[in-house]
Amino acid sequence: MIHFEWLNLLPFLGSEHLHIANKLLICFILLGLTFLSRRALKKSENALIPSDHFSIKAFFENFVSIITSLSDLVVGSQGRKFIPFFSTLFIFIWFNNLLGLVPGMGAATSNVNTTLALGVFSFLVYNIYGFKEHGLSYLKQLMGPVLFLAPLMFVIELISHLVRPLSLGLRLYGNMVGDHTVLSIFLDLAPVVIPVAFYFLGFFVCTMQAFIFTILSMVYISIALSHEH
Repeated sequence: MIHFEWLNLLPFLGSEHLHIANKLLICFILLGLTFLSRRALKKSENALIPSDHFSIKAFFENFVSIITSLSDLVVGSQGRKFIPFFSTLFIFIWFNNLLGLVPGMGAATSNVNTTLALGVFSFLVYNIYGFKEHGLSYLKQLMGPVLFLAPLMFVIELISHLVRPLSLGLRLYGNMVGDHTVLSIFLDLAPVVIPVAFYFLGFFVCTMQAFIFTILSMVYISIALSHEH
């Protein structure tokens, strides 16, 4: 089912590149919000004191605080250095998901190329830091606790690791396509009142999918850095 998108009006933009344009749009929006947030911090006389009213500064303060708490819970104190990665991952996915709720716009996360790229990115990050933390000993995580079962466990664990970016990407893609398709159908059937409930449901799904993707990335990094294997 093909739906109208405002970006289709750009004569130089083909339909196969819409997801790229949507990603770029979100990147510019996030860069703008980051600039405004940094500007607010510089102007504030008490930059280290949390805001007592809603503002862009307060939004990012609370957002980073939540991500930090989750990271401490899942990864531990060594996860603090990954806060920029976790924060960027969540907010990029979240904003892209939410863009699909805007009439006439599409979510880049409704394109499998985007979601698989995010899955591969997370896969590369946790494996790179796994090797950085353990060196070649990181491969011992793939061999299991019993030596004579190591060849079998290596194959099983290797397949398990290689499937992770695929499962991350397809889970996000499937949920976003399903959510936005349902919303589009109800908007076509009854454009007033009824879709409001589905907008709330859509917001919840968009938030939860960004949360799940980020939490799983935290879990994978926690396992990669662990010395208990």
